[in-house]
Amino acid sequence: MARAGMRIGEIEYPVQGEMLQVGAVAPNFKLMANNWTAKTLGDYAGKVKIISVVPSLDTRVCSAQTHYFNKAASDLSEAIVILTVSADLPYAQRRWCGAEGVDRVETLSDHKDMNFSEAYGVHVCDLRICQRACFVVDKNDVVQYAEYMPVIGSEINFEAVLATARELV
Repeated sequence: MARAGMRIGEIEYPVQGEMLQVGAVAPNFKLMANNWTAKTLGDYAGKVKIISVVPSLDTRVCSAQTHYFNKAASDLSEAIVILTVSADLPYAQRRWCGAEGVDRVETLSDHKDMNFSEAYGVHVCDLRICQRACFVVDKNDVVQYAEYMPVIGSEINFEAVLATARELV
């Protein structure tokens, strides 16, 4: 089901999938790591998960969002993992992380089948990218924070995301 969702300039693109609500069980996913190995929600069992979703790492706001979380990761408990999800190819994600010195967040690709994007309500079908969003999922895989950005260049509320994650440890 498509809904109005993401604006780029004057154009609003429909977004596929229902928006997740706080209290919902986080949907499972199958994403590709930088080495093309499959990762699922179960791979992060017992951890608090910050899932930062970006349209593409190679854009200014997405890059800034990923850098922000990479820096913040050094001040977080080992019980918190930060995942950055985009539809960029795993090779591009690996290249970008190496060039940018990003080594504390795990980048995961939804390029293969966009199953994460559909399940989390962030699939901008017309562009085959993810809507900018952020989720905090607790150790029991329950969504404790969900934020969807209706304008592609808007920033998420970083402090609210980090505060929620810290409270769950």
